[in-house]
Amino acid sequence: MRKKPDVFDVQLDPKEKEMLESLEHGEWSSVPKIKEMRKNVQQAAANYLRRKKEERISIKVFRDDLEKLKACAKDEGLPYQTLVISILHKYTTGKFTENQNSSK
Repeated sequence: MRKKPDVFDVQLDPKEKEMLESLEHGEWSSVPKIKEMRKNVQQAAANYLRRKKEERISIKVFRDDLEKLKACAKDEGLPYQTLVISILHKYTTGKFTENQNSSK
């Protein structure tokens, strides 16, 4: 019979170890009105997600451009649609600059 893994058998990374030590030293305190805070945070998340509805679009692109996009996405370990969405998001939020891709 296999032994059920114990929560304390998990390997922690350095940041997780630091957090655990901090907790064990009593450096953490409970949030006042935690139930109210949780409700407010959940409502804020729900509101955010409602505004972030996705829309499907259809565009025509040159075959060579699409093949290059697919190759770049493969290099990044991403589906090419995810790469396209990321590029569009960075562009529309002002975080994409022409110089970011000049090394390729």
